[in-house]
Amino acid sequence: MLALFDLDNTLIDRLAAFERWAAAFAAERGLGAGAAAWLVAADADGSVPMEAFFARVRERFGLPEPAAELWRAYRARLPHLVRCRPEVLSGLDRLRAAGWTVGIVTNGAADNQTGKIQHSGLATRVDGWAISAAEGIRKPDARLFALAAARCGRSLDGGWMVGDDAVNDVAGGHGAGLRTIWIDRREELARRGLEPPPPPASPPDRVVHDVVAAIGLLLDLA
Repeated sequence: MLALFDLDNTLIDRLAAFERWAAAFAAERGLGAGAAAWLVAADADGSVPMEAFFARVRERFGLPEPAAELWRAYRARLPHLVRCRPEVLSGLDRLRAAGWTVGIVTNGAADNQTGKIQHSGLATRVDGWAISAAEGIRKPDARLFALAAARCGRSLDGGWMVGDDAVNDVAGGHGAGLRTIWIDRREELARRGLEPPPPPASPPDRVVHDVVAAIGLLLDLA
């Protein structure tokens, strides 16, 4: 039994880590009141390419460094701000103890995503992972899911994909022949003042509001 998980805002709270980074970045550079909130809004829950995001940041605040340098510094810093809740880590342990093979399939920069996996404690809780920038393939391309499965020593047959992105995780998972669990974060995003994305055009097999609930569903299938 194979369970593939998205990383950002699925296994880890990427938004909370970004909020911590934004507060520290604004304070260290003396960007003034409202700067951290502007950074969070401009990031749009990670939906904006980071090269474009840092070009906007540089222009907005008149920063001297090139956008590429700001992006590199962010990638070095953010993995140290990421947290994975103990109940998520223990849930993954329970899945593997129940006979599941567990993997991560994520879009993003190789150094940034690898750092998150390692610093969050996830590296020892999963059987393998595939990162888009390292492979030259991005979700929803079915090949990235297949690579993640292969890194875990499995095929995609009979597997599940768990994630919060309607296109990359749900439509992508279905396109790869996986059943899907969608983590519906719309209420959470609305509470945090961010625009919720539309629901999946392709209905997921299950809907939950938290990855711990998704792990519970998978354990019930074991």
